[in-house]
Order: sequence, then C-alpha cells, then structure tokens
Amino acid sequence: MEQIDKAAEVLKNGGVVIFPTDTAFGIGCRIDDEKAVRRVFELKKRDYNKPLLALVNSIEMAREYVSIPKDVEEKLLDRYWPGGLTVFLKCNLEKVPSIVRSGTDSLALRLPDHTDISTVIGRVGVPILATSANISGGSTPYTIFDVNRELISKVDFVLNGECTFRKQSTIIDCTLNPWKIIRQGAVKVSI
Repeated sequence: MEQIDKAAEVLKNGGVVIFPTDTAFGIGCRIDDEKAVRRVFELKKRDYNKPLLALVNSIEMAREYVSIPKDVEEKLLDRYWPGGLTVFLKCNLEKVPSIVRSGTDSLALRLPDHTDISTVIGRVGVPILATSANISGGSTPYTIFDVNRELISKVDFVLNGECTFRKQSTIIDCTLNPWKIIRQGAVKVSI
C-alpha cells in the first residue's frame, strides 16, 4: 500500500508516474494538470496531434468527463468494463483540456481491471491520463523490464507491479454512427 500511496501523492501534486495496468505499463499524470500533460508528451516524444486516453475507476467518474449514450453503456461498458476496452466518447470540453483531446471534442476512456491503478485513481480523485510507457513508436511494455530506461530515469515515480492481460486494449470510436473499431486488442468485440 505504501507504493500506491506514493504514486497517488506524486500524481496529486502534478507528477508523472509509470504504472502497471491490466493491459500494459503506462506513463501518465492527472487529467487536469496541463503542465504535467505536456511533460508526458515531451518524455514520450509523442506528436501533440495524437490524443491521450484517460483511465477512470468507475462509470460514475467517466460520466463527469464524457457523455455516455445508453446503447454504449449497455452493449459495451456493462459487458467489457472493467477490462481491455477503450472507447472514444464526446467529452465535457470545460473539464477536459484541449491538449488531452488534441483539440477534438472527444476523449478516449478505459476502466482498467487492475486493483492497484484503480486504487491510485480513486485516491487522486480525477482520471489519470495514460499512454504506453515507451518512446512513441517503440514496442509496448508488458513488464517493468520492458519499460524504456530513459523514461524511468525522467519520471517522478515508478509503481511496480504486473500486467494481467499483457495485450493492448481494443479501441472503439463510439462518436461515429455506426461505431468504428480502431484496434482489436485485449477483448474481442464485434459491432
């Protein structure tokens, strides 16, 4: 619990943390700290035109940031959350900084099936931005030993642990009609 407390404290105070999720190791910060968000982009050498996804610890938390249509909740979230499903939904533009969503009106969200990161998110009290803990274009890290050493040396804290699925999340754009599968991953979804 000491590690979880430390990770939550660092994130609350605007730090950047590397952490395990159910799918892969991520690097991230709190959603509402634009300075920390910029730092994540810079550390990863990530293009600012590529939006980040946010991790939540409940559908209730998700509802504070995005609009969840009833069919999305019933057909996708109730079935695949918590787990390896990321969904793009229309977001609350006042609560989600433009840099997070790359100037669009949507946000990618996931509710991970991982006790440690869910506990951290709950203690921080806001969604945590997450992207794989690699330099953009590098291979996805599924163990702490796969995480780029340069990244580890530049973040404020590393929460050790294990990823359970060890597979990238499935991504579905639910802002489109019909929905569009962007990537098949940890969960197999047919729409």
